[in-house]
Amino acid sequence: MRNKDIYLMKELKKQIAEFTRERDWDQFHSPKNLAIGLNIEASELLENFLWVEDQDSYQLPAEKLDNLKDEIGDVLIYLIGLADKFGLDPLACARQKMVKNRQKYPVDLVRGSAKKYTEYSR
Repeated sequence: MRNKDIYLMKELKKQIAEFTRERDWDQFHSPKNLAIGLNIEASELLENFLWVEDQDSYQLPAEKLDNLKDEIGDVLIYLIGLADKFGLDPLACARQKMVKNRQKYPVDLVRGSAKKYTEYSR
């Protein structure tokens, strides 16, 4: 990972912690509550796609796109807060998960298919 990426993630984490501290909200930010909040925000993100055809989901109207940006921000904020409770780096977690995904979904076996890894015969 580039130094700039590390710096940006640390700065965002710092801003989130400061925002929470200033409002005395850390008392409410247990891992359980952060995980629930993350799920709720992810559901709110989905609302932008409700009743939208697949092809239309690539071209959201400006109002929905603005809302999508907010919800993506909320999801990331909750995710960073949850990771911080356990001393985890979300980017490192994602990189480690990609290594596992490459093993579970080898290109020659899964190309063009949306099946779950348990449905493939090796």
